[in-house]
Amino acid sequence: MQKKDKSRLPRTYREFVTRFPGMAAAHEQLGQAAEAAGPLEKRTQVLVKIGICAGAGLESALKSQVRRAAEHGVTPQEIEHAIMLGMNSLGFPSTVAAWRWAQTELSKSAEQE
Repeated sequence: MQKKDKSRLPRTYREFVTRFPGMAAAHEQLGQAAEAAGPLEKRTQVLVKIGICAGAGLESALKSQVRRAAEHGVTPQEIEHAIMLGMNSLGFPSTVAAWRWAQTELSKSAEQE
């Protein structure tokens, strides 16, 4: 499993896991169990999670999944496609908002390279 660059995590998240390490560990274990529960490989898992985050309007979570997607070799075009697939279900405003969040995160990643 790849080590996470903790400095890239949102400050609020870092503060929460420092204050509640047991909750953070349980959250991490649940995520690992969910990932191991089926046949989808990591690339597909992160694309599905991007779609879920877009549908739920979870900006911070979507940005986190965009970072993870890049770590697993998912291209910006594939990330955009995962978001665009929600257009008919989510509607135009929600899809555009999710696309903007992804663009913001992708541009941060490009600046750090």
